[in-house]
Amino acid sequence: MNRREFTAAGLAGLAVPCRAADVSPSASMGLLFYSYNRRAAAEKARGFADPAKFLAFAKSRGANAIQISLGTRSDGEARAIRQAAESLQMHVEGIVTPPRDERADLDRFRAELATAHHAGVTVVRTVMLGGRRYEVFEKPGDYDAFAKRAEAALRIAEPVAREHKVVLAIENHKDFRVQEQVDLLKKCSSEWLGVCLDTGNNIALLEEPLAVVEALAPFTRTVHLKDMAFEDAPDGFRMTEVPLGQGTLDLPAMVKVVRKVNPKALFQLEMITRDPLSIPCLGEKYWASMAKVPGLELARTLSRVRQSARKTPLPRLSTMSPAEQIAIEDRHVRESFSHASKIGL
Repeated sequence: MNRREFTAAGLAGLAVPCRAADVSPSASMGLLFYSYNRRAAAEKARGFADPAKFLAFAKSRGANAIQISLGTRSDGEARAIRQAAESLQMHVEGIVTPPRDERADLDRFRAELATAHHAGVTVVRTVMLGGRRYEVFEKPGDYDAFAKRAEAALRIAEPVAREHKVVLAIENHKDFRVQEQVDLLKKCSSEWLGVCLDTGNNIALLEEPLAVVEALAPFTRTVHLKDMAFEDAPDGFRMTEVPLGQGTLDLPAMVKVVRKVNPKALFQLEMITRDPLSIPCLGEKYWASMAKVPGLELARTLSRVRQSARKTPLPRLSTMSPAEQIAIEDRHVRESFSHASKIGL
Protein backbone atom coordinates (compact mmCIF):
# COMPACT_ATOMS: atom_id res chain seq x y z
CA MET A 1 0.00 0.00 0.00
CA ASN A 2 1.52 3.33 -1.05
CA ARG A 3 0.96 6.62 0.75
CA ARG A 4 -1.89 7.69 -1.54
CA GLU A 5 -3.73 4.40 -0.98
CA PHE A 6 -3.02 4.53 2.76
CA THR A 7 -4.35 8.08 3.01
CA ALA A 8 -7.45 7.24 1.02
CA ALA A 9 -8.14 4.30 3.29
CA GLY A 10 -7.80 6.58 6.29
CA LEU A 11 -10.15 9.19 4.91
CA ALA A 12 -12.70 6.48 4.15
CA GLY A 13 -12.81 5.76 7.87
CA LEU A 14 -13.20 9.37 8.97
CA ALA A 15 -15.57 9.50 11.92
CA VAL A 16 -18.95 11.18 11.42
CA PRO A 17 -21.81 11.72 13.87
CA CYS A 18 -22.97 8.25 14.88
CA ARG A 19 -26.10 6.78 13.31
CA ALA A 20 -27.40 3.26 13.84
CA ALA A 21 -25.82 2.11 10.58
CA ASP A 22 -22.44 3.51 11.67
CA VAL A 23 -22.17 1.50 14.87
CA SER A 24 -19.22 -0.90 14.73
CA PRO A 25 -19.64 -4.62 15.41
CA SER A 26 -19.66 -5.34 19.12
CA ALA A 27 -17.00 -7.49 20.75
CA SER A 28 -16.26 -8.59 24.29
CA MET A 29 -13.60 -5.90 24.43
CA GLY A 30 -13.14 -2.44 25.81
CA LEU A 31 -11.41 0.61 24.37
CA LEU A 32 -8.31 2.24 25.83
CA PHE A 33 -8.53 6.02 25.63
CA TYR A 34 -5.00 6.21 24.22
CA SER A 35 -6.29 4.55 21.05
CA TYR A 36 -7.61 8.01 20.16
CA ASN A 37 -4.62 10.20 21.00
CA ARG A 38 -4.91 12.23 17.79
CA ARG A 39 -8.62 12.85 18.13
CA ALA A 40 -8.31 13.60 21.85
CA ALA A 41 -5.76 16.33 21.11
CA ALA A 42 -7.86 17.80 18.32
CA GLU A 43 -11.09 17.76 20.35
CA LYS A 44 -9.73 18.62 23.79
CA ALA A 45 -11.79 21.79 24.02
CA ARG A 46 -14.94 19.84 23.17
CA GLY A 47 -14.45 17.47 26.08
CA PHE A 48 -13.47 14.31 24.23
CA ALA A 49 -11.70 13.09 27.40
CA ASP A 50 -14.83 13.41 29.54
CA PRO A 51 -15.44 9.82 30.77
CA ALA A 52 -19.22 9.93 30.25
CA LYS A 53 -18.80 11.21 26.70
CA PHE A 54 -16.06 8.71 25.95
CA LEU A 55 -18.27 5.89 27.22
CA ALA A 56 -20.90 6.73 24.61
CA PHE A 57 -18.28 7.17 21.91
CA ALA A 58 -16.65 3.82 22.74
CA LYS A 59 -20.05 2.12 22.69
CA SER A 60 -20.55 3.40 19.15
CA ARG A 61 -17.28 1.72 18.16
CA GLY A 62 -18.41 -1.64 19.54
CA ALA A 63 -16.80 -1.55 22.99
CA ASN A 64 -18.26 -2.91 26.22
CA ALA A 65 -15.80 -1.03 28.48
CA ILE A 66 -13.30 1.81 28.58
CA GLN A 67 -10.02 2.49 30.31
CA ILE A 68 -9.40 6.18 30.96
CA SER A 69 -7.89 8.58 33.47
CA LEU A 70 -10.55 9.83 35.88
CA GLY A 71 -8.39 12.17 37.93
CA THR A 72 -9.87 13.59 41.13
CA ARG A 73 -13.58 14.40 41.08
CA SER A 74 -16.32 15.05 43.60
CA ASP A 75 -18.30 12.06 44.82
CA GLY A 76 -21.28 13.30 42.82
CA GLU A 77 -19.27 13.60 39.61
CA ALA A 78 -17.82 10.14 40.13
CA ARG A 79 -21.26 8.63 40.70
CA ALA A 80 -22.48 10.29 37.51
CA ILE A 81 -19.79 8.38 35.61
CA ARG A 82 -20.95 5.18 37.26
CA GLN A 83 -24.55 5.89 36.28
CA ALA A 84 -23.53 6.63 32.68
CA ALA A 85 -21.69 3.31 32.49
CA GLU A 86 -24.61 1.41 33.98
CA SER A 87 -27.08 3.00 31.58
CA LEU A 88 -24.92 1.84 28.65
CA GLN A 89 -24.23 -1.56 30.26
CA MET A 90 -20.49 -0.85 30.15
CA HIS A 91 -17.55 -1.09 32.51
CA VAL A 92 -15.01 1.58 33.45
CA GLU A 93 -11.38 1.06 34.38
CA GLY A 94 -9.14 3.89 35.52
CA ILE A 95 -5.59 5.04 34.87
CA VAL A 96 -3.45 6.44 37.70
CA THR A 97 0.13 7.37 38.45
CA PRO A 98 1.50 5.57 41.53
CA PRO A 99 2.53 7.68 44.53
CA ARG A 100 6.11 8.82 44.01
CA ASP A 101 6.67 10.10 47.53
CA GLU A 102 4.83 9.11 50.69
CA ARG A 103 4.64 12.67 51.99
CA ALA A 104 4.10 14.77 48.89
CA ASP A 105 2.06 12.56 46.59
CA LEU A 106 0.02 10.21 48.73
CA ASP A 107 -2.93 12.58 49.11
CA ARG A 108 -3.24 12.90 45.33
CA PHE A 109 -3.13 9.13 44.90
CA ARG A 110 -5.68 8.54 47.66
CA ALA A 111 -8.07 11.11 46.13
CA GLU A 112 -7.82 9.49 42.68
CA LEU A 113 -8.57 6.03 44.06
CA ALA A 114 -11.51 7.43 46.02
CA THR A 115 -12.85 8.85 42.77
CA ALA A 116 -12.36 5.49 41.06
CA HIS A 117 -14.22 3.71 43.86
CA HIS A 118 -17.20 6.08 43.74
CA ALA A 119 -17.28 5.70 39.93
CA GLY A 120 -17.71 1.95 40.33
CA VAL A 121 -14.18 1.18 39.15
CA THR A 122 -12.53 -1.94 40.54
CA VAL A 123 -9.30 -1.91 38.48
CA VAL A 124 -6.92 0.95 37.67
CA ARG A 125 -3.94 0.63 35.38
CA THR A 126 -0.57 2.13 36.27
CA VAL A 127 3.04 2.12 35.10
CA MET A 128 6.17 2.25 37.22
CA LEU A 129 8.48 3.84 34.61
CA GLY A 130 7.20 6.56 32.32
CA GLY A 131 9.68 5.78 29.55
CA ARG A 132 11.24 2.69 27.97
CA ARG A 133 14.15 1.19 29.91
CA TYR A 134 16.51 1.08 26.92
CA GLU A 135 15.93 4.80 26.37
CA VAL A 136 15.98 5.89 30.03
CA PHE A 137 18.72 3.83 31.69
CA GLU A 138 22.32 4.85 31.08
CA LYS A 139 24.27 2.36 33.22
CA PRO A 140 23.80 -1.09 34.81
CA GLY A 141 22.85 0.22 38.26
CA ASP A 142 19.96 2.30 36.91
CA TYR A 143 17.60 -0.67 36.70
CA ASP A 144 18.35 -1.77 40.29
CA ALA A 145 17.63 1.76 41.56
CA PHE A 146 14.38 1.84 39.58
CA ALA A 147 13.29 -1.56 40.92
CA LYS A 148 13.81 -0.35 44.50
CA ARG A 149 11.76 2.80 43.84
CA ALA A 150 9.01 0.73 42.24
CA GLU A 151 8.83 -1.61 45.23
CA ALA A 152 8.73 1.32 47.64
CA ALA A 153 5.93 2.98 45.65
CA LEU A 154 3.85 -0.21 45.60
CA ARG A 155 4.25 -0.67 49.35
CA ILE A 156 2.90 2.87 49.80
CA ALA A 157 0.10 2.33 47.28
CA GLU A 158 -1.13 -1.08 48.42
CA PRO A 159 -2.85 0.02 51.66
CA VAL A 160 -4.70 2.74 49.75
CA ALA A 161 -5.81 0.28 47.07
CA ARG A 162 -6.96 -2.11 49.81
CA GLU A 163 -8.84 0.68 51.60
CA HIS A 164 -10.80 1.62 48.48
CA LYS A 165 -11.10 -1.95 47.17
CA VAL A 166 -9.52 -1.03 43.84
CA VAL A 167 -6.90 -3.29 42.23
CA LEU A 168 -3.74 -1.52 41.06
CA ALA A 169 -2.81 -3.25 37.77
CA ILE A 170 0.84 -2.66 36.82
CA GLU A 171 1.50 -2.66 33.09
CA ASN A 172 4.51 -4.39 31.57
CA HIS A 173 5.52 -1.11 29.99
CA LYS A 174 8.89 -1.89 28.38
CA ASP A 175 10.38 -1.48 31.85
CA PHE A 176 10.32 -4.94 33.48
CA ARG A 177 11.25 -8.15 31.77
CA VAL A 178 8.73 -10.76 32.71
CA GLN A 179 10.61 -12.48 35.52
CA GLU A 180 11.55 -9.13 37.04
CA GLN A 181 7.89 -8.16 37.18
CA VAL A 182 6.84 -11.52 38.63
CA ASP A 183 9.53 -11.18 41.32
CA LEU A 184 8.29 -7.70 42.24
CA LEU A 185 4.68 -8.87 42.51
CA LYS A 186 5.68 -11.78 44.71
CA LYS A 187 7.68 -9.47 46.99
CA CYS A 188 4.69 -7.15 47.40
CA SER A 189 2.17 -9.99 47.44
CA SER A 190 -1.38 -8.64 47.70
CA GLU A 191 -4.75 -9.29 46.09
CA TRP A 192 -4.88 -5.53 45.44
CA LEU A 193 -1.78 -5.57 43.23
CA GLY A 194 -1.93 -7.21 39.83
CA VAL A 195 -0.95 -6.81 36.18
CA CYS A 196 -2.25 -4.84 33.24
CA LEU A 197 -1.01 -7.30 30.62
CA ASP A 198 0.19 -5.72 27.39
CA THR A 199 0.35 -8.40 24.71
CA GLY A 200 3.10 -6.75 22.66
CA ASN A 201 5.38 -4.61 24.80
CA ASN A 202 7.90 -7.22 25.90
CA ILE A 203 8.95 -7.93 22.33
CA ALA A 204 10.95 -4.71 22.73
CA LEU A 205 12.80 -6.46 25.58
CA LEU A 206 13.54 -9.56 23.44
CA GLU A 207 10.88 -11.80 24.98
CA GLU A 208 8.52 -14.14 23.16
CA PRO A 209 5.01 -12.63 23.40
CA LEU A 210 2.97 -15.77 24.14
CA ALA A 211 5.46 -16.84 26.82
CA VAL A 212 5.05 -13.42 28.45
CA VAL A 213 1.27 -13.82 28.49
CA GLU A 214 1.58 -17.29 30.04
CA ALA A 215 3.91 -16.02 32.77
CA LEU A 216 1.86 -12.93 33.69
CA ALA A 217 -1.63 -14.42 33.26
CA PRO A 218 -1.91 -15.58 36.91
CA PHE A 219 -1.45 -11.95 38.03
CA THR A 220 -3.49 -10.34 35.24
CA ARG A 221 -6.50 -8.20 36.11
CA THR A 222 -6.88 -6.34 32.81
CA VAL A 223 -5.37 -6.61 29.33
CA HIS A 224 -4.11 -4.18 26.71
CA LEU A 225 -4.87 -6.23 23.62
CA LYS A 226 -2.83 -5.30 20.56
CA ASP A 227 -1.35 -6.79 17.41
CA MET A 228 2.14 -5.94 16.17
CA ALA A 229 3.95 -5.57 12.84
CA PHE A 230 7.69 -5.17 12.24
CA GLU A 231 10.28 -3.83 9.87
CA ASP A 232 14.02 -4.40 9.86
CA ALA A 233 16.45 -1.61 10.83
CA PRO A 234 20.26 -1.30 10.83
CA ASP A 235 20.41 -0.95 14.63
CA GLY A 236 17.76 -3.60 15.40
CA PHE A 237 14.15 -3.36 14.30
CA ARG A 238 11.03 -1.21 14.38
CA MET A 239 7.57 -2.21 15.52
CA THR A 240 4.12 -0.71 15.61
CA GLU A 241 0.56 -1.54 16.59
CA VAL A 242 -1.68 -2.57 13.70
CA PRO A 243 -5.40 -3.46 13.61
CA LEU A 244 -6.14 -6.79 15.26
CA GLY A 245 -5.58 -9.68 12.88
CA GLN A 246 -3.20 -7.72 10.64
CA GLY A 247 -0.07 -8.39 12.67
CA THR A 248 1.97 -11.33 13.93
CA LEU A 249 0.58 -12.11 17.38
CA ASP A 250 -1.43 -15.25 18.15
CA LEU A 251 -4.30 -13.32 19.72
CA PRO A 252 -6.75 -16.25 20.13
CA ALA A 253 -4.11 -18.22 22.05
CA MET A 254 -3.34 -15.22 24.27
CA VAL A 255 -7.00 -14.59 25.03
CA LYS A 256 -7.51 -18.27 25.84
CA VAL A 257 -4.59 -18.28 28.31
CA VAL A 258 -5.89 -15.23 30.18
CA ARG A 259 -9.53 -16.33 30.24
CA LYS A 260 -8.56 -19.73 31.64
CA VAL A 261 -6.84 -18.11 34.63
CA ASN A 262 -9.08 -15.07 35.10
CA PRO A 263 -12.40 -15.18 33.21
CA LYS A 264 -13.34 -11.77 34.65
CA ALA A 265 -10.36 -9.89 33.20
CA LEU A 266 -11.39 -7.18 30.74
CA PHE A 267 -9.66 -6.89 27.37
CA GLN A 268 -9.06 -3.28 26.34
CA LEU A 269 -8.10 -2.56 22.74
CA GLU A 270 -4.84 -0.61 22.58
CA MET A 271 -4.60 0.53 18.97
CA ILE A 272 -2.21 3.47 19.11
CA THR A 273 -1.76 4.77 15.58
CA ARG A 274 1.70 6.35 15.35
CA ASP A 275 5.10 6.13 13.67
CA PRO A 276 6.90 2.83 14.29
CA LEU A 277 8.92 2.59 17.50
CA SER A 278 12.65 2.00 17.19
CA ILE A 279 14.06 -0.96 19.13
CA PRO A 280 17.84 -0.37 18.87
CA CYS A 281 18.84 -3.78 20.23
CA LEU A 282 22.13 -3.75 18.28
CA GLY A 283 23.23 -0.50 19.89
CA GLU A 284 25.41 -0.24 22.99
CA LYS A 285 23.03 1.90 25.11
CA TYR A 286 20.24 -0.65 24.73
CA TRP A 287 22.29 -3.11 26.79
CA ALA A 288 22.99 -0.77 29.73
CA SER A 289 20.38 -2.62 31.81
CA MET A 290 20.10 -5.78 29.72
CA ALA A 291 23.56 -7.31 30.12
CA LYS A 292 22.18 -10.48 31.73
CA VAL A 293 19.93 -11.27 28.76
CA PRO A 294 21.31 -14.28 26.84
CA GLY A 295 22.43 -13.68 23.29
CA LEU A 296 20.14 -16.51 22.24
CA GLU A 297 17.11 -14.34 23.05
CA LEU A 298 18.45 -11.55 20.85
CA ALA A 299 19.00 -14.02 18.02
CA ARG A 300 15.52 -15.51 18.38
CA THR A 301 13.86 -12.09 18.42
CA LEU A 302 15.71 -10.82 15.37
CA SER A 303 14.99 -14.06 13.53
CA ARG A 304 11.27 -13.79 14.35
CA VAL A 305 11.19 -10.13 13.33
CA ARG A 306 12.98 -10.70 10.04
CA GLN A 307 10.78 -13.63 9.11
CA SER A 308 7.60 -11.58 9.62
CA ALA A 309 8.86 -8.09 8.71
CA ARG A 310 6.83 -6.11 6.21
CA LYS A 311 8.35 -6.03 2.73
CA THR A 312 7.31 -2.40 2.37
CA PRO A 313 7.94 0.27 5.03
CA LEU A 314 5.40 0.63 7.80
CA PRO A 315 3.26 3.79 7.43
CA ARG A 316 4.50 7.02 9.02
CA LEU A 317 1.78 9.22 10.44
CA SER A 318 4.21 12.13 10.66
CA THR A 319 3.92 12.48 6.88
CA MET A 320 0.14 12.96 7.04
CA SER A 321 -2.07 15.93 7.77
CA PRO A 322 -3.92 16.10 11.11
CA ALA A 323 -7.21 15.20 9.37
CA GLU A 324 -5.61 12.17 7.75
CA GLN A 325 -4.16 11.06 11.10
CA ILE A 326 -7.56 11.27 12.82
CA ALA A 327 -9.17 9.36 9.97
CA ILE A 328 -6.75 6.45 9.95
CA GLU A 329 -6.80 6.29 13.77
CA ASP A 330 -10.56 5.77 13.71
CA ARG A 331 -10.35 3.29 10.85
CA HIS A 332 -7.81 1.17 12.75
CA VAL A 333 -10.09 0.99 15.79
CA ARG A 334 -13.11 0.06 13.70
CA GLU A 335 -11.15 -2.65 11.86
CA SER A 336 -9.96 -4.06 15.18
CA PHE A 337 -13.47 -4.34 16.60
CA SER A 338 -14.71 -5.88 13.38
CA HIS A 339 -11.98 -8.53 13.49
CA ALA A 340 -12.55 -9.22 17.20
CA SER A 341 -16.25 -9.70 16.57
CA LYS A 342 -15.67 -12.08 13.65
CA ILE A 343 -13.34 -14.42 15.50
CA GLY A 344 -15.11 -14.29 18.84
CA LEU A 345 -12.49 -12.42 20.85
